[in-house]
Amino acid sequence: MRQSVGFTIFMTVSLFLSGCETQKEQNVDEALASINVIDESNLNDLMLTSSDPEEAVAYFRRAVGEKPGRVDLKRGLAKSLIRAKKPVEAAKILTEITQGPGGTSEDRVLLADALIRSNEWKRAETELNAVPPTYETFDRYRLEAMIADANKRWDKADSFYDTAAGLTTRPAGVLNNWGYSKLTRGDYPGAEKLFNQALTYDRNLFAAKNNLVLARAAQRKYDLPIISMTQVERAQLLYTIALSAIKQGDVIIGRGLLEEAIEAHPQHFEEAVRALEALSTQQ
Repeated sequence: MRQSVGFTIFMTVSLFLSGCETQKEQNVDEALASINVIDESNLNDLMLTSSDPEEAVAYFRRAVGEKPGRVDLKRGLAKSLIRAKKPVEAAKILTEITQGPGGTSEDRVLLADALIRSNEWKRAETELNAVPPTYETFDRYRLEAMIADANKRWDKADSFYDTAAGLTTRPAGVLNNWGYSKLTRGDYPGAEKLFNQALTYDRNLFAAKNNLVLARAAQRKYDLPIISMTQVERAQLLYTIALSAIKQGDVIIGRGLLEEAIEAHPQHFEEAVRALEALSTQQ
């Protein structure tokens, strides 16, 4: 009888311990699975931001091949393709996503971006029109502004650029685009103001520096603005001003600026030399 009781207790303890081990193994597996998900998520984010675009495309293409049902991986592939300057292929993937059950407003905005890069402006406008008005993001309004610009709806473009600039902590790029829009309309003082504003957020944005001197030169302000610039940038900006001056008929001023640009450049400034030689042969 004692042996029977002892055997029963032994089996009960063994089963309990076995159950504990099984539970522990299950908990460990679940924990490892969670870590794997976190690691994968971090890796996906890393590939989208700091990785070489072609490497990111290869990574997400392989991941989608292994897990074709994962919308997030398809989205990652599309974003990588846009970074790799393959917007047409990205648009195909994003079209598939937006037409499926896992598509979001973010995907539709991303599709509009890819379509604009593919020069499909009308379709991009259609996609943005399908985004609910309650979905308010920097990317959405940045694209809305670009489309309004393309359609020469200046009031709408200004409104969208202003909204987009207010939705980001790094508005230099969108302010530069807004300024360029003003430049193409002939609003040179307005463009100058926006380029200066862009440079307060990013003093190294050369596109804004070059556009700034263009806006000033259009007003016949041929001196360099007081902004941060390297010696090479100084020479390039002088060259830009010189060409603008010559185009406007101020040839003598343009010649002097070309000579100044050649002298300012720390190396041989081939473009400026050729421009000066061409100017000399015409006179």
